[in-house]
Amino acid sequence: QVQLVESGGGLVQPGGSLRLSCVVSGNIFSINYMGWYRQAPGKERELVATITSGGITTYADSMKGRFAISRDYVKNTVYLQMNSLKPEDTAVYYCKAVLTQSRFWGQGTQVTVSS
Repeated sequence: QVQLVESGGGLVQPGGSLRLSCVVSGNIFSINYMGWYRQAPGKERELVATITSGGITTYADSMKGRFAISRDYVKNTVYLQMNSLKPEDTAVYYCKAVLTQSRFWGQGTQVTVSS
């Protein structure tokens, strides 16, 4: 079992920045990779970024150059730094942990980009 707790969401103006955090606990040594996903109202959940246990990162095309995923192994925390935010980035952002035969989701944190 893995537990994930996200934080850091909120209301930000277009062009602003936010950093999301996902604290990971439980069977963390069995995690193959972590990811951030988002779901906007009326839309399907989509990939934002992933990071493997070895630190390899991938991004959705629309987030490249604006978002950065990172991992602090001491704090057992995965971050998503979001810059140059746009209204279309408004969504609930979820943290996900993928193990060999299971996956776990956090409860989500709301990000709203609006003036």
